[in-house]
Amino acid sequence: MSRGTIREALQKARQQLTARPGTKPRLEAEILLSFSLGKPRSHLYAWPERPLEADRWEHFLNLVARRTRGEPIAYITGQREFWSLDLQVTPETLIPRPETELLTELALELIPPASAFNIADLGTGSGAIAAAIASERPDCNILATDISDAALGVAKRNFSHLGLANIQTRSGRWCDALPRNQPFELIISNPPYIPDSDPHLAQGDLPWEPREALASGSDGLDDIRCIIQQATARLAPGGWLLLEHGYNQGAAVRGLFKTHGFKAVSTQQDLAGEDRVSIGQL
Repeated sequence: MSRGTIREALQKARQQLTARPGTKPRLEAEILLSFSLGKPRSHLYAWPERPLEADRWEHFLNLVARRTRGEPIAYITGQREFWSLDLQVTPETLIPRPETELLTELALELIPPASAFNIADLGTGSGAIAAAIASERPDCNILATDISDAALGVAKRNFSHLGLANIQTRSGRWCDALPRNQPFELIISNPPYIPDSDPHLAQGDLPWEPREALASGSDGLDDIRCIIQQATARLAPGGWLLLEHGYNQGAAVRGLFKTHGFKAVSTQQDLAGEDRVSIGQL
């Protein structure tokens, strides 16, 4: 038995989502209904008067209710696109964000297309950065690490699903996870960088994400300090370290790079014009 049409389901969902601050009611309603039906969003536009079976109607409204309670879309659907790759995400992993694609872009600029660099992605989470680089540089050897075995499990499934055979995984905290007898031409990381008391941790999707992947000490730089210090013993001569960080941390991160002997230190801005990634060469 039908409870209503696709058009009516979307209208009802938009009304409910409008009450939740920070949502995009129309877009999110379409994403959730497409997910519930197992159809592309174009299907919703092509068949707005098609009736929904009662079980699909109830399933969709359940998804909408989860979203109105604040649960991130990515955790509801279990997926997020990054670098045009479809990735599985779970509450054990940080949700990949568009601004992190800058980190990938800058890394690729430093990796010649036919090179066989050894590359480490520290704190890989869902494996987004490692997967993006591996897909663009298939001759490189990439080691993706994380202290969370649950996150590494998600990353492994993503690498397998995407058919990326040039990525290995290893458990451990930052550079401690890297083999001591293997120098790396490039180390990359999107580490935690939000101060522990930052009010943003209680806003948007952040309360649902693993706090250990977000916050790092009173100034947000504890893990970045650790990575920069450790990387000097893991990088090959002339190797590069790339780190994502907060919009107001560029000067501090550049200072840490220089303190530990890095050269060619710079900070790159994201599309919003905010400091986002700092780079240094050993």
